[in-house]
Order: sequence, then C-alpha cells, then structure tokens
Amino acid sequence: MQESPRVTLSIVSHGQGDLIRHLLGDLRRLNLRGISIILTLNIPEDEGWLAAADGLPIRIIRNERPLGFGANHNQAFACSTDTLFCVVNPDIRLPDDGLVRLPPYFADQRVAACAPLVVGSDGEVQDSARRFPNLLRLARRVVLRQREADYAPDAAADVDWVAGMLVLFRREAFAQVGGFDEGYFMYLEDADICRRLRRAGWKTVYQPSVTVVHDARRDSHRSLRHLRWHMRSMIRFLTGF
Repeated sequence: MQESPRVTLSIVSHGQGDLIRHLLGDLRRLNLRGISIILTLNIPEDEGWLAAADGLPIRIIRNERPLGFGANHNQAFACSTDTLFCVVNPDIRLPDDGLVRLPPYFADQRVAACAPLVVGSDGEVQDSARRFPNLLRLARRVVLRQREADYAPDAAADVDWVAGMLVLFRREAFAQVGGFDEGYFMYLEDADICRRLRRAGWKTVYQPSVTVVHDARRDSHRSLRHLRWHMRSMIRFLTGF
C-alpha cells in the first residue's frame, strides 16, 4: 500500500499559548504518523506552555517583529520540505485522527487544497466552505443579513474557497502561486490564494468526512483594529488594491 504523504503543520501564536497548548496536547494524544510542526511565535510571550510540545517533532521560529497571517505561514513554508503544508489556527482542536485521513484526497492530481468540516465548540457547523466574495454577496450578508451556507455542509464538493482555520495545501501548488499574498495583513488571504489556485488550473475541495473544532473568537466583530483589517482586505480582494 502506498504510504501517505508527510504533512507539515504551520501554527502561529500571537500570544495564544493557552490555546496552542491544548492543540499540542491533541497532537500528542493522537500520536499521528507523518506529521511535523513549525510553530511561529509572532510576538514575545511567556513560553512555559511550550512544555506541551515535549516529544513532538517541532521546530520553533521566534519573530524579531510581528508579521501578518500570510507572511508567517509563507515563512514556515520556506522552512518545510514535506509534500503537504497545513495551515492551522491556534484555536483549532482535533477530536480524532481525521487530519491523517485528508492527505489521500490529494491522489487527484488536480487538488491543490483540502479542508475539513469545521464545527464550533458548541457543535454548530461553521460556514467554512464558501463562494468567492463579490459586491452582491457582501450586500446580502451585511445589509440583508442573509447568511445561508453556500455549500451543503454534509456533502463533499469542489468549492471556490475554504476558510483558513485548517487547510492542507499541495506543496507544488502553493509554491506555484507564490503562497499567500502578503499584501493582506489579516483576513481573506484564504479566499485570495484559492482564487489564484483556481486561475492556475487547480481545485479546492471540501471534505466533511473529517471534522475539526474551531473556537471562533470573531475579533473583527469586537475590535475596531480587526474590523479595519477586515475592510482593507475586502477592498483589496474586490479591487486588487
């Protein structure tokens, strides 16, 4: 039987050690084969929680200055060599070994990115697979408060884009499009890279046979700074500026 490709997990901490400690605990408990970790500390923080990484195949990067979402993961990608590169949010939890059940879907040589079903800590399904934003869809969501899911949450599908809470990328495809666009500091980097992958002839797939848990913080709903980042990213996505 053909061996499953190896996966590098890229995790970035913005002073979020308490969250990542639980994620590392999941990885230790599951003892997944073929997994390595690159953990980036984006800002200085108390590192006592790193004891949770003991025994894990992990490399730690300490940034001299804070970087944005895309720049941090691009930096980790440049340090990796595995066939698949997985972006993982600090607030993701792994209830089972589903992570190692995603790589086989890359047997389809057209697949560049693959993401699982995402549920909140309350068990509610999150709309992590979406159609590309445009002015009409934005107006429906913001003005009319229409938040219907773009895709059936229980059906595997080729989709426009998947939210970047946990996404596996084929190394070849990620490199071909130049990784994340670092012109986005935060928000919509995931939509942008999936759009560029599609334009380059690749597919993004949503696979609900695997489930992860996301404790969403929704900072853009509470913080003016995050809201500004979100708006700038939307303008960049829609206009190219």
